[in-house]
Amino acid sequence: MIIDFHTHIFPPHVRDRRDEYLRRDPTFAEMYGSPRAKIATAEDLLRSMDEAGVDVSVALGFAWRDHEDCVRHNDYLLAAAERSGGRIVPFCTLNSASGEAAAEVERCALAGARGLGELRPESQGWDLTGEPGDRLASLARQHNLILLFHVTEPQGHDYPGKKGLSLDSFRRFLARSQGVAVVGAHLAGGLPLNDPPRPAGYADTAALRLLYEPALLAELAKTAWAGRLLFGSDFPLVAQAAALADVRESGLDSAALARVLGGNAGGLLPPAGI
Repeated sequence: MIIDFHTHIFPPHVRDRRDEYLRRDPTFAEMYGSPRAKIATAEDLLRSMDEAGVDVSVALGFAWRDHEDCVRHNDYLLAAAERSGGRIVPFCTLNSASGEAAAEVERCALAGARGLGELRPESQGWDLTGEPGDRLASLARQHNLILLFHVTEPQGHDYPGKKGLSLDSFRRFLARSQGVAVVGAHLAGGLPLNDPPRPAGYADTAALRLLYEPALLAELAKTAWAGRLLFGSDFPLVAQAAALADVRESGLDSAALARVLGGNAGGLLPPAGI
């Protein structure tokens, strides 16, 4: 089974009223201000999965600042997942600084969410290593949810949306969020290059070709991170077929390839997620 742990879909009205959302949300404007920035719907994702041979995709929400925008996006993710017959696994979105965040997390968990993400605390203006982060970890433990964060790699080129969560803040959160499964996007900002894995820490390969040499995966698979690497495409920024090709051509042996493309993710997702 091939599981893509990092894709993005939006309600059609966001695509159709892009200019309105560009004015309302500064992070959305940064990332989707260019007409070339693709906005995909659930139908686009399912079509891509059929073409690439992906069995299951985790569909992530967007880190809206406004609570009601989070709610509308979550409604879409949950409905799309239900229609997909298990092919789409919803990770809902929230602003942890909102007083309504806890109720929204409970609502989403009861409706089938398997995680929260892609979380961008610094883009939304709250401190992951402070009280909002502790509250988020508590909610994740209570509802058995996985947390997926955009993690900014300290080196490398700038790109729209690069900032979201510093690597140091991610490290500190991992150290204090016992009992919570936490995924760092984009190879967790480079964390596996220098640090051993934390007990519940994972890294996805989203946008690998834009940030690192794919051959790096073969080296990481020889370390303690071997069971913590999750295939992620960052669809539609990177086509799922292209992302799969990068992983398959990275030099992983057959056992490691099976773990990265689905085995590790299958062990992480709660049974109802796939």
